[in-house]
Amino acid sequence: MPAHLDPRLLRAFLAVAEELHFTRAAVRLYVAQQALSRDIRRLERELGADLFVRTTRQVTLTADGERLVPYARRALQAQDELLAAFGQARPLLVDLNSPGLSTGRRVLHRARELAPEHELMARYESGLTYAAGELIAGRLDASFGRFAGLDPALRAGLDHQPVRYEPMAVVLPEDHRLAGLPEVPLAALAGESVYAGAGNPRTPEWTDLAVQLFEGRGIRIAPPAPLAIGEEEFQRIMAKRRNPILAVRDFPALPATVVRPLVDPVPLSPVSLVWRRRLTHPALDALRTAAAQVSAGEGWLRRPPGGWLPDGDESVMASS
Repeated sequence: MPAHLDPRLLRAFLAVAEELHFTRAAVRLYVAQQALSRDIRRLERELGADLFVRTTRQVTLTADGERLVPYARRALQAQDELLAAFGQARPLLVDLNSPGLSTGRRVLHRARELAPEHELMARYESGLTYAAGELIAGRLDASFGRFAGLDPALRAGLDHQPVRYEPMAVVLPEDHRLAGLPEVPLAALAGESVYAGAGNPRTPEWTDLAVQLFEGRGIRIAPPAPLAIGEEEFQRIMAKRRNPILAVRDFPALPATVVRPLVDPVPLSPVSLVWRRRLTHPALDALRTAAAQVSAGEGWLRRPPGGWLPDGDESVMASS
């Protein structure tokens, strides 16, 4: 038996044990499948036991593999708890999607007040779909966004806590025909092509929300734009295309644009705090407490009369 087991091998084992599929496990961990297979073989050699039965059709756990699962989970959790107990907890990496959005930022600020002894670091990954992959791979710890919009394979490795039904808005060029309205009825956007991130691999959950919202209302999804990284590039591309942009009400105004709330009905963007399943970190407790406090204090989970939400999102938000 080995004197030491690399925790990375145990994480690789758990990913395969939970997915029962090497390709999906490799995607989840953001590693090459060949590298994942090598790690599993190394772990099997070090333990002197076969952990999986592999065929061309399926992957199953052996009896030894089944026996290892709870030990691997406890070992990884104990490692995180030990480091935290001796003041060596690493920073908690919290994705806020984009600078200027208030929901995640306000929760993070409150968490820092609740746990000043811990470091909570902000990151900006644009969309929850991309962030979810980073969460599962261990390169991020928490994010915010539309949990129901994630692929079920990603959701299986994550937990979430509803935080807000965020009212949506439209960003318009300041000379647009609707820019003078204090609020924009959805029906007034009929015939428009509205940008909702189509083609952006980081944000398909947002595009899907737009597709459901626009269905039957005569509103088109604007075609994909070049992927713009950074606020300045996004502003430049949007100014060039001049499409209305689907956003949330606290979206920071771009130069020569106005932000107008959408009404009749009021569309809602469901926002959850999302983290890697079985993550143990003392600052995560503070982040979850902060999310609950800010949400309750602001009434973020009270749906406005006539608020619109897809059926699937409603059930996911209610089932957490």
